[in-house]
Amino acid sequence: MLRRIHSLPGLIAAVLVSVLALTGAILSINPALERARSSIPSAGEINIADLAQNVVAHYPGADRIVRKASGAIVVYYFKSDVPGAEVVDPRTGVGIAPYAPSGFTRWVTDLHRSLLLDDGGRAATGIGALAMVVLSISGAIMLANRLGGWRRLFGHIRGSRTQRLHAEIGRYAILALVLTSLTGGYMSLARFGVVPDGMDAEPAFPSVVDGAAPMPVGDLPALKAIDLADLRELTFPYDGDLTDAYALTTTQGTGYVDQATGAMLNYLPHGLARQVYETIYMLHTGEGLWWLGLLLGVSALTIPVMTVTGAAIWLKRRRTTPQISSNVRASAADTIILAGSEGNSTWGFAKTLHDALTKAGHRVHTAPMNRLSGGYRGAKRMLILTSTYGDGSAPASARQFLTRLEQLDVATSLPVAMLGFGDRQFPGFCQFAKDVDAALSAKGWPQLSPLHTIDRQCVQAFARWGAEIGARIGTPLNLIHTPARPRTLSLQLVERFDYGAEVQAPTAVLRFAVPEVHRRMSRWLAGPGLPRFEAGDLLGILPPGSPLPRFYSLASSSSDRILEICVRKHPGGLCSGFLHALNPGDTIDAFVRPNPAFRPARSRAPVILVGAGTGVGPLAGFIRGNTGRRPMHLYFGARDPKSDYLYAADLQAWLADKRLTRLTTAFSRATDHAYVQDRIAADADTLRVLVARGAQIMVCGGRQMAQGIERAVEEIVKPLGLDLMTLKMQGRYVEDVY
Repeated sequence: MLRRIHSLPGLIAAVLVSVLALTGAILSINPALERARSSIPSAGEINIADLAQNVVAHYPGADRIVRKASGAIVVYYFKSDVPGAEVVDPRTGVGIAPYAPSGFTRWVTDLHRSLLLDDGGRAATGIGALAMVVLSISGAIMLANRLGGWRRLFGHIRGSRTQRLHAEIGRYAILALVLTSLTGGYMSLARFGVVPDGMDAEPAFPSVVDGAAPMPVGDLPALKAIDLADLRELTFPYDGDLTDAYALTTTQGTGYVDQATGAMLNYLPHGLARQVYETIYMLHTGEGLWWLGLLLGVSALTIPVMTVTGAAIWLKRRRTTPQISSNVRASAADTIILAGSEGNSTWGFAKTLHDALTKAGHRVHTAPMNRLSGGYRGAKRMLILTSTYGDGSAPASARQFLTRLEQLDVATSLPVAMLGFGDRQFPGFCQFAKDVDAALSAKGWPQLSPLHTIDRQCVQAFARWGAEIGARIGTPLNLIHTPARPRTLSLQLVERFDYGAEVQAPTAVLRFAVPEVHRRMSRWLAGPGLPRFEAGDLLGILPPGSPLPRFYSLASSSSDRILEICVRKHPGGLCSGFLHALNPGDTIDAFVRPNPAFRPARSRAPVILVGAGTGVGPLAGFIRGNTGRRPMHLYFGARDPKSDYLYAADLQAWLADKRLTRLTTAFSRATDHAYVQDRIAADADTLRVLVARGAQIMVCGGRQMAQGIERAVEEIVKPLGLDLMTLKMQGRYVEDVY
């Protein structure tokens, strides 16, 4: 529901809100420019009488003096019956420059306030401000939920580049955008009289004035008693009319000043409504707070960017949402599938399961977990597939599930099988699936199958789970799930380096290029169609005879002009066997999948890289790309330095040119029989200092090795008052584990 509230106003009001933002950003510059061009006396230096006396000396035909919110003093005057306006120096009354707001500024102001459509346009801009309030607040709530609570609102953000850009911009601009939109909405309401602005309250003109000869304006007591900083406007009496008076507006109120005695007449303090309106006007425009105006202007520029990124996220989600065919009514189904998904990937698995069961003759109803109900009269089983959002929260299509489950008071004998999707590198791995499983057990729902979890959408694990479910319901299930992927490219093997044969762990470093570019060595990867990629992204490879891609971490980036992977040959491994059989010149079908969660954070803090076996691949890519010589410390584990010391020559070269700060190796079949986690524990003091300086730890390799590293790091950071979960939430401990 919250996602719909956030998405629909954004899509509908995208153009309107962007126009308001861009015009507001342009107008936000004016207060700062006026301030920079003005001479601003300090408080108590000049009173209104002194200013008026200086002005009259240089402009005998002065009609009005206006102090702008920026502090600039503008004199409106007549000279030979010709009107004029100039910005003056308040200390001397000497003109600084003609005052003539540009036609462009007036046009932009009208566009911002009313879309050049008078009151109809003002109503539209008010609606736009309301839409911005809804977008800002709903976006903040969604981001807080995603990151695990308000306290983590400024924590590490995971996701695609577009998602991270959208969220990063939003969380820093949120306060300014809410302020701008709320104040803009209030001003629109005041324009149409929905809320009072107090601007109509004016004192009556005095019925009696002294009528004697005017006193010099510089001697008028009422004007001498008010500091220049409090002036809004002073209007001079009509020349020669002894019954007229000075009209004075200050920050506190409005009144008249007798030109003969200098006494204040009929003074009316500003009411609360006017004070509130003027404060809101200042907060919205920045007039009077030029620095706030600039801040709001910069924040406003984020709106078009978030409009584009938000639309891109929405379109991608729409494209990746599978269309469920043959979806029978819940009351007529024998099998209920409920899906909990945040980015729609879980829906793809649910569709594969739905289609397989339907093909096998079952009547299947598939729906979001949020639609749990008691109306499954003919159902014999329920299958729940869910991901986990953030640090253990429910994904978007499952946030109402636990509440609905608690409200169900009908006893059920419907057996349930739970399948959780997650990523083991995050502390809340499949936590929501575990919570749902526990809640179902507490409500007495029987199990069709124990809870199963799947790491990083492993299609092989999904197929194994499907086979088990099929055996339990007496229906063979062959779940072949092919996630949506970019179009494949033909890549040609251009070079390979082989290791590990002597220790029965054949490993190869394979380098690929686009074939036509390979024939022109100086233009590697310059051909069209290849997306940009970074070390740590994934290369999906389709081995012959299999619809399921296998993914390998890239050890190179676009700037290296190669796609490089490290592959260990596994007994019976379809894809690893295929890749190890390749010779230079052979081709493969592959595609690149971004993996933004496994990249060095953008900073100058040290990076501690830990890898074993082929896990050193992406780490080598990070070091190769470290042209800025950021401190990088590598811990590398292998079996034998004479057999499977991957990147040995490269690592020495990177040490020499300072791209790699320090190298520590561990070889399990060497004399000391050490593992990489042993080296980490031995260097505890050094690593603790690096972590205290903000170091990021990146681990790549097998699960067993990674668990050993986790235990070692947990002990290392304890004296710092830190723990592993905190580092993970801060993005300072990331894993790519297989």
